[in-house]
Amino acid sequence: MREIFCDEIISTVKRLFMEANTRLGDDMMAVFQRSTETEESPVGKEILGQLIENANLSRETGVPICQDTGLAVVFLEMGQDVRIVGGNLIEAVNEGVRQGYKEGYLRKSVCHPFTRANTGDNTPAVVYVDPVPGDRLKIIAVPKGGGSENMSRLFMLPPSSGKAGVLDKILETVRDAGPNPCPPTIIGVGIGGTFEQSALQAKKALLRPVGSTNPDPELDTLEREWLVEINKLGIGPQGLGGRTTSLALHIRMLPCHIASLPVAINVQCHAARHKESIL
Repeated sequence: MREIFCDEIISTVKRLFMEANTRLGDDMMAVFQRSTETEESPVGKEILGQLIENANLSRETGVPICQDTGLAVVFLEMGQDVRIVGGNLIEAVNEGVRQGYKEGYLRKSVCHPFTRANTGDNTPAVVYVDPVPGDRLKIIAVPKGGGSENMSRLFMLPPSSGKAGVLDKILETVRDAGPNPCPPTIIGVGIGGTFEQSALQAKKALLRPVGSTNPDPELDTLEREWLVEINKLGIGPQGLGGRTTSLALHIRMLPCHIASLPVAINVQCHAARHKESIL
């Protein structure tokens, strides 16, 4: 049994959220660059160039890439041969979030749903723990902005809807969102499972490197074909028109009940931030 100390978890979570908010991933930078070469709209092309400049400035100055530094979502893949010592795992994650948002001068965005009173330290974090084989702990930090999250949807379709029904709901969601999620977006789709599982799968789908190949050939084909349909909507960068409404569509799928076809669509803005580390 391998021991991992809470102090190490705290410092890692703190570092990951500070880095995620100031250093957009190389996958995003590459897809931005490719999109500037294919975007037909002069305005859309100009906006994509500004997004690249903004991301570069954030890397150089340490100023967050967006004023919305996000709700702290943390995915943990915890080896079954790991023992956490020196404290509680979830509290260690929350302490890392507290320290990261304070030291990084990141906006605290967590509040009471009705009074809107801010908790003051961006906690509690939203934490998911998946047990896995081995003796390591993988930590994935995801600052999730509110603007794109608000545009996300979940549908419980009849099974007869099939693939065409799923595509209709994806297009409906992106069309209704319009400029609100700060396009170009990345669209995470969870198909199957139960009501709550489909939503979690949609969020996990956003963690895959943008532009990477889906390991499931059937889903990979759907991702490529459906992304073309999304970009035919003409919403474009920042909603000002163009062919680059979404940079990627990522799908995860689970078996489901014979009477159900759950479909969750998690919308992510162009500031697709996530950083990970393995202890």
